[in-house]
Amino acid sequence: MDFEKFKEKEISKKEALELFEDNENIFELFKFADSLRKEEVGDIVTYVVNRNINFTNICIGNCKFCAFRANEYDKHAYFLDIDEIVKRSVEAKKFGCTEVCIQGGLHPKIDTYYQAEILKAVHEATKPYGDIHIHAFSPMEVYFGAENAGLTIKEALKILKESGLNSMPGTAAEILDDEIRDELCPNKIKTGEWIYIIKEAHKMGIPTTSTIMYGHIEEYRHIVNHLFIIKEIQEETNGFTEFVPLSFMYKNAPIYREGRARAGATGIEDLKMFAISRIVFRGLIKNIQASWVKLGKKMVQVSLRCGANDVGGTLIEENISRSAGAEHGVYMSVEEIKDMIKRVGLIPKERTTLYKLL
Repeated sequence: MDFEKFKEKEISKKEALELFEDNENIFELFKFADSLRKEEVGDIVTYVVNRNINFTNICIGNCKFCAFRANEYDKHAYFLDIDEIVKRSVEAKKFGCTEVCIQGGLHPKIDTYYQAEILKAVHEATKPYGDIHIHAFSPMEVYFGAENAGLTIKEALKILKESGLNSMPGTAAEILDDEIRDELCPNKIKTGEWIYIIKEAHKMGIPTTSTIMYGHIEEYRHIVNHLFIIKEIQEETNGFTEFVPLSFMYKNAPIYREGRARAGATGIEDLKMFAISRIVFRGLIKNIQASWVKLGKKMVQVSLRCGANDVGGTLIEENISRSAGAEHGVYMSVEEIKDMIKRVGLIPKERTTLYKLL
């Protein structure tokens, strides 16, 4: 296959689908994606020193891939109050974190005003130590909070931004196809709503990440459509900081246990995801992240030679993947991250959430 043509012209949906289906030319694909990565970002591989704060697992959602959620009165249900979120944020700042990522389940008592209180309290408490970047609230959480507060999405985003929301995770995307969503996450926002919230955030100057969760009930055509939706949004708004493929953690997922989903993506599919997204997003989204929580160290190292150029964060705690059966831990030290990158001949560099090199 002539991969060089993708340097001259944009890849089409049909060609992207052919690449996913092609098992003959995979090593040429990986090599080409690696050359694009080198062209776009050089040999620097970035990471962020951050802490995840999953503040509640109480959730009225019914996502079929989620093993994290709990009902309000379940034995293992928990809810961290604002003081505890603040305490963990200050600890993170003292530890050297530049970012806290704050997300939680859809707790019936949470609305936009409560989310705003969290933001204000964290900024206030971390300011004496130099403040911290707050990366918080997925489009689903924004939608849910706005609905509970009787606000429009625009009003909710305005309040969150004014209260100190610095950027948003582009999670809750899963697969941007309503046919898949109806089975995978029937209570979640529809594809059009996800797109609308993300675009509104970008218009307001709130940057976001973009994600995909694959390896469950979708087909390659759904993945390709998803990538092109992300591409079109970026062409319009330029508000995505990165693209993060999230491999489905199947072990404890209800949909897998019921025999309705496959046991996650294969290693080859993981690598194709990095390589093909590098080609699709060429010149639009420079940063493609390989998650060590989902993939483990060795697969991340291979991903860095197949189009990825970022390894995410130190995390410290990450309860959502762990609940779903992730086996790669919840914390990686800066030293381990650097070593993981150096050992594949690349250069580790710490970054901010918005990809400023430190």
